Amino acid sequence: MARSMVIKVTAGSDAPERCNQAFTVAAAAVASGVPVSLWLTGESAWFGLPGRAKEFGLPEATPLTDLLDAVLAGGKVTVCTQCAARRGIGVDDLIEGVRIAGAPTFVEEALGEGVQALVY
Repeated sequence: MARSMVIKVTAGSDAPERCNQAFTVAAAAVASGVPVSLWLTGESAWFGLPGRAKEFGLPEATPLTDLLDAVLAGGKVTVCTQCAARRGIGVDDLIEGVRIAGAPTFVEEALGEGVQALVY
């Protein structure tokens, strides 16, 4: 069985380097053919909404919108249920292809056979 990655990003514009690193690793893994599930939690939950990734900027980094598009093209993107609720984000607010799911789904994915879980 091929290995896969579950990546949880807990930071957004409040910690731009950590946030961008998670998206960069997720996009690189997708580009390498690795199955990826990217979880947007905390302030990164905002990046599940249209246009929000475009507002993010980090010098010398690939634009977040490009990284998110790469992950959406070949992987899964999930916004945490509680994080979405705390921010008033509903399923109809999200970018097409982004879902809302909670801790049980994260645990199931993270404990799958051959999964490497990373938290940023």
